[in-house]
Amino acid sequence: MDATPPRRAGAPTWLIATIGALVGLFYAYAVWNAIGNLIESVAFFGENGLALNGLGWFVWIFAAVFPLLVWGGAFALGYRRPAHELLLIMITGLALVAVFWLNVVAFTTLNTSSMVG
Repeated sequence: MDATPPRRAGAPTWLIATIGALVGLFYAYAVWNAIGNLIESVAFFGENGLALNGLGWFVWIFAAVFPLLVWGGAFALGYRRPAHELLLIMITGLALVAVFWLNVVAFTTLNTSSMVG
């Protein structure tokens, strides 16, 4: 009998961490943008005597949390795979975040009056 453990099919740990961190910077930029827009919205509406309602807070907070959820899901799906597959999964998740961000921008631009109270 062969007592050697089966070889893991995935990439080395340092390569997984490097890919996750480098692509994660782009996800972090999306989070940073959402937080910046939340602060800007609160300041802008505050100057005009208005405030964000529950929908407005939900949209901007979810816009900040969504990239983190997608990054976590993409990493969970890809960390045991070869490096090129992990990279492709992470980039696909980033494309999903970009589409979501465009939807948030379109929604907040066209429905500004429904987000203030």
